[in-house]
Amino acid sequence: MPDRAARRLLFGGVVGGPLFLVVGLVQGLTRDGFSFTRNAISQLALGDAGWIQTVNFLLAAVLLGAGALGLRRALYGGPGGTWVPVSAGVFGASFAAAAVFPADAGAGFPAGAPETPALSTSGAVHMLGGMVGYLALCAVFLLLARVFTARGDRAWALGSRLAPVAVLAGFAASAATVTAFTAGAAVGLCWLSAATARLRATDLG
Repeated sequence: MPDRAARRLLFGGVVGGPLFLVVGLVQGLTRDGFSFTRNAISQLALGDAGWIQTVNFLLAAVLLGAGALGLRRALYGGPGGTWVPVSAGVFGASFAAAAVFPADAGAGFPAGAPETPALSTSGAVHMLGGMVGYLALCAVFLLLARVFTARGDRAWALGSRLAPVAVLAGFAASAATVTAFTAGAAVGLCWLSAATARLRATDLG
């Protein structure tokens, strides 16, 4: 009989990343002065309407955290049963840290912000939390590649090996354009959603 609790928890991991991206996209297209070519999604937590993005971060943290618990139940006793959920939990926690420690204003957002402000303590913690979180996500993918390989699911194993390459490439190119950073993060969130959905379907029916 399928584990209903695990199904519900894994659903959080399925919807958490895409929902975060959709809410961020809508805000980015409607907030005055925000540009995806110049500003990071994290900066949407600044300004008068910044509370929306803060809630978005917290909701993502809860959903991704639920997904990590679901992965623990789904993979328990098998390959990846320990470190996949731990790494996924670290990734989810990084969204909570991003909510508590907002990014710095800059690149003209919010309106009147300097182009290159001095790095604040909050901004530094935000960046560090994001770095740790997305490195943990890359670890999740590499661990899931082993899980899928053990099951003979070669296409999903290959995708799980390529996803961290895309994430890290986006981060490496962020010095040239913030769009690359956003794209890399989006690839990571969407692949986590897809891989979680795959495990939800194959493990729990």
